[in-house]
Amino acid sequence: MGEFWPVRDALTYLAGTWQVRRTVRDLTGDGEGRFTGATLFGPLQDADLALSGADPSPAESGAPLPGRGLLHHEAGTFVWQGVARPAERTLRFLPGTEPGTALVRFSDGRPFHDLDLATGRYVADHPCSADLYRGEFTVRDEDHWRTVWRVRGPAKDLVLTTDYTRGRTGADGRPGIL
Repeated sequence: MGEFWPVRDALTYLAGTWQVRRTVRDLTGDGEGRFTGATLFGPLQDADLALSGADPSPAESGAPLPGRGLLHHEAGTFVWQGVARPAERTLRFLPGTEPGTALVRFSDGRPFHDLDLATGRYVADHPCSADLYRGEFTVRDEDHWRTVWRVRGPAKDLVLTTDYTRGRTGADGRPGIL
């Protein structure tokens, strides 16, 4: 197979637990940070869909909505200049209009970027005030993918590289990380 691994259904591919390792480099200085943790892509609930602007009508109130989108919750530890802090974020991944695609929203429902993994590689732009976030998404195989965000603006010059490795269920039935 080639350098990139095509994805037929982005939400099915992303669903589950992923080990996360991220480096953050500040290109204007010597700063470098590291994040380690896990991301869970789980089914959206009614309230999550309402914030995303999607129609939750096909399911009972509060019930998981498979195929209607994923709630992405990332949690771990971020170390910057030797200081460790807990860090987390939440995003919503909604079905896109074409196979292999998704619409990514912030936790409050605002649009973040589109995502198209059909070819195994995608570049997304997100303007944020005077800054431009450009993300490159690459899928390596069924258990590994990467994002590289380049952030440029008047006060920012950053590169954030994140590697994701699919977690596995352990013998005890609980999610584990490879």
